[in-house]
Parts: sequence; structure tokens; C-alpha cells
Amino acid sequence: MALTISVVLLLLILTAIFLRSGKLKLSHAIVCALLGFYLASSNIAPDLRHSLSGAADVISSVRP
Repeated sequence: MALTISVVLLLLILTAIFLRSGKLKLSHAIVCALLGFYLASSNIAPDLRHSLSGAADVISSVRP
């Protein structure tokens, strides 16, 4: 749950930065959000969640 919230916040911050810098239009941001909702409700959602969780585990195990 914490990872999901972190990813959502990261994507929200990146979207806000792109919107403010003028490199991402509002219509593009809406399309990206809709794509996210559709992916979350699709059959591929568990596989995506598993992949992101695995990637987060690998990243968190790296010691600087």
C-alpha cells in the first residue's frame, strides 16, 4: 500500500512539473490518468503490480 501511494505521488509530482513547464498539456495528462484507471481495472493489473513490487524490492536492496 505504501509503495502504491509513493508511486502515485511521484507520478502526480512529475505530472505537475510537466504541466507547469509547458511540456505536458492538460489533455495529455487526462489521457494518462484515464489510461492508469483502465490499466488498474484490467486483467493485467496483478501482473503490473507484481512487476512494480519486484522492481521496488530490487531498488530497495541496493546499498549505496
